[in-house]
Amino acid sequence: MKKPFIIFYALIIYAVSELVWWGYMLMKLQPQRIGMILGEGSMFILILVVGAYSLHASINKERKLQEQKRNFLLSVTHELKSPLASIKILLQTIQKRSLTKEQLLDFVSKSLLDVERLDDMVENMLLASKIDNRSYTFPKNSFNLSVLVDSIVNRLQITKCDCNQQIIDAEIEPKIEITGDKFALTSVVTNLIENAVKYSSPCSAVAVKLFSKDDKVYLEVADQGIGIADNEKTRIFDKFYRVGSEDTRNTKGTGLGLYIVKEVLDKHQASIKVRDNRPAGSVFEVVFGLT
Repeated sequence: MKKPFIIFYALIIYAVSELVWWGYMLMKLQPQRIGMILGEGSMFILILVVGAYSLHASINKERKLQEQKRNFLLSVTHELKSPLASIKILLQTIQKRSLTKEQLLDFVSKSLLDVERLDDMVENMLLASKIDNRSYTFPKNSFNLSVLVDSIVNRLQITKCDCNQQIIDAEIEPKIEITGDKFALTSVVTNLIENAVKYSSPCSAVAVKLFSKDDKVYLEVADQGIGIADNEKTRIFDKFYRVGSEDTRNTKGTGLGLYIVKEVLDKHQASIKVRDNRPAGSVFEVVFGLT
């Protein structure tokens, strides 16, 4: 237990002890007022205990938030260094070695992927900051969600497995129009698909579905990854929160992605829920009402 908590509880115990002592002395001096003394003393102790509990809970919450912020800074530092190191190595190789045109194009393509990864991360941090400060207005216009989802799937598509299969299997109904903030919803779709790929085992498929049904638009992102425990499903949308298993802690992330997803969807009167996939993994389902 931390030293401040020891001092805090010592003061509480001292205050209660003093109250009991003085109550006892008053009852000895004025036995005819025992009922009043016991009643007021009990009420005072109750208020003191409730206040101490509330203060303890607030301090614990603040400590956890500080710990999450510290972990966030460590994660961001690692997330920034990894693509930067990759870009540096690729550019140094291009500079120092005589490469074929195919090799050169491959290295440039890999560098651009790392740049896009950095760009996504910076956009996430900026959007999260604006949401917290309530400085983002979520401008809404009509746009083609099918084209948006398809472009993000193509950008995040991976074919590096030994079997040369595509990781993201997309079923996108064409010409689905919605009204919303295209920039913010781009972040929503990107975060959901990136998370699915990130927490999946190598070469396991990620399914992305976009379709309309009963005047609603559905976006489903299903993975075959590590899954999410039932007791954590309600917490994964909290800022900085990351699933507490060892597998997840070994996976890169800042804890901002799903927080942004939930905040943006709330501003669009859209819902999101997560359920278990079969035989393994998770399914995130987003539902938009057509306007």
